[in-house]
Amino acid sequence: MASDDNIFISGDAVIHPRDLHEDFIRSSGPGGQNVNKVATAVQLRFDAANAAGLSERVRERTIKLAGQRATKDGVIVIEAGRFRTQEQNRADARARLTALVAKAAEPPPPPRKKTRPSKGAVERRLKSKAGRGTIKKLRGRVEND
Repeated sequence: MASDDNIFISGDAVIHPRDLHEDFIRSSGPGGQNVNKVATAVQLRFDAANAAGLSERVRERTIKLAGQRATKDGVIVIEAGRFRTQEQNRADARARLTALVAKAAEPPPPPRKKTRPSKGAVERRLKSKAGRGTIKKLRGRVEND
């Protein structure tokens, strides 16, 4: 692979080819007898813990988002076997890894801004509560004078 094969995601997230390792395994998907003979499924390993192209924040979020696909050593394992050819499965695995890292590279949402109800809204709420209380009191026993 050439050095221009880097997968650029954002300013603080680039996947270098040296951080990827692919193994081809037998697929369980469609293909009839072909799946018993040809190793078309790909097992893509990405060493996120030691990847030079990821910032510390993106590295931690990537491993967290990977969930069970990440090993204790910080290696993310993605298996792709949906298609009949190795090339399609390689592209699928790389696309899924790219989507995972892109989601991790998104900036965090802005902090929540605290809001208070307006004075009028509070008064209307309390007035309606008092009205409901009055209605409930009127449901009591009727006394004959």
